[in-house]
Amino acid sequence: MEINGIAHTFVTVGDFDRARAFYSELLPFLGLKIVMDIPGTYYCVGGRTGFAIREAPEENRGERFDQNRVGLHHICFRARTREGVNEAHEFVKNLGAKIIHGPEEAIWAPGYYSILFEDPDGIRLEINFVPGKGLLK
Repeated sequence: MEINGIAHTFVTVGDFDRARAFYSELLPFLGLKIVMDIPGTYYCVGGRTGFAIREAPEENRGERFDQNRVGLHHICFRARTREGVNEAHEFVKNLGAKIIHGPEEAIWAPGYYSILFEDPDGIRLEINFVPGKGLLK
């Protein structure tokens, strides 16, 4: 058996309205199309990627993400070009995202180039470019 990628990622958010406003701009910018937009759930697909946000249960609303706790560390979307990473950087700055680092190269794979930023709940999101197939062979 061999998998064919990750079908979807669901993220629970502490402030659904604020997160929905953010992701309803970001995800379509990344080329994802809305497939579900109902109270408490916003779900988009595109580029062989599914991504959704869900509202936290009442007792957890208002909490913020902590990258250093057990569980999710960050989510990385893959751009098709290095220029796409630069374009995304300008877009997320204008969106008001907290920028952790602007476009830069890293050691993760030859030609690795990325930005890192946070959504309204502090969930870290990355957009990267790696030439060719990179390590995903």
